[in-house]
Amino acid sequence: MRAIVTTEPGGPEVLTLAELPDPTAGPGEVVIDVAATAVNRADVLQRKGFYPPPPGASEVIGLECSGTVAEVGEGVTRWKVGDEVCALLAGGGYAEKVLVPEGQVMAVPEGIDLVTAAALPEVACTVWSNVFLVAGLRPDETLLVHGGAGGIGTCAIQVAHQVGARVITTAGSAAKLEVCRELGADVGIDYREQDFVAEVKEATHGRGADVILDNMGASYLERNIDALAPEGRLVVIGMQGGTKAEIDLSSLLRKRAALIATTLRSRPPENKAVICAAVEDHVWPMVAAGTVKPIVHATFPLAEAADAHRALDDGSHVGKILLTVR
Repeated sequence: MRAIVTTEPGGPEVLTLAELPDPTAGPGEVVIDVAATAVNRADVLQRKGFYPPPPGASEVIGLECSGTVAEVGEGVTRWKVGDEVCALLAGGGYAEKVLVPEGQVMAVPEGIDLVTAAALPEVACTVWSNVFLVAGLRPDETLLVHGGAGGIGTCAIQVAHQVGARVITTAGSAAKLEVCRELGADVGIDYREQDFVAEVKEATHGRGADVILDNMGASYLERNIDALAPEGRLVVIGMQGGTKAEIDLSSLLRKRAALIATTLRSRPPENKAVICAAVEDHVWPMVAAGTVKPIVHATFPLAEAADAHRALDDGSHVGKILLTVR
């Protein structure tokens, strides 16, 4: 099979098309002929040598895909050869074929074409697992989403809006904030021009956000805690702003607040299977109804993975960037 490999840690230019052995399905596993995959921030970190795959996972970059079932292993009962599916991966998406545990394979939502379906698994699983399963966002609460114009942000805004929560988001331009509002954000904050803590407090009459979904990490930690409501939950899912910060624990204690740092990729397959099942139960009906839409900024052929990474690095995109494999 053809796959994108990295010759060494570095910039987009290290992404190279190569021939690798085809995977074979073992017990409880599925081989997918990949139609498309998506480019994520984690892919950039792996390309640079900062985010190796979990033990046993493919060294090939790529955390999600869509495609057609090519082979099923012993004990697989739900899927058969020829089924159109999408999947949450621990790695391996930038290739013509990928091996994935059965429980991480999901049906393509009704009304979504096979290529576009590649934009859904990572963001939907990240949002549902963190905002709802971990943080327990309720319909009457306020969610603050940082980076609302990105893949995760555009999904989080839509899903939270559909369950009846109030959504506040940050983004880096007026144009991006307008897209966020069209997707369901109630309040948009330009993080380049405005103090998001002050804006959140003003929008909530001084109370703060009940749940904050944060991809920045250290650089936002103190301000995120300041922006939390009493009994608020801060969920850190990224470290774009660094890994080390110092906080005053009394600020958490006074608010009876929770700081949760979590990642999806390294969770065991049985945990991911629970998340994928919940996404199919709760998010896919919204997608099928058209109330939650995959937002695709651009599509590149697999061989142009380096250009797709440059587009992500540029930061001007809204939503997801896809790689088509066939």
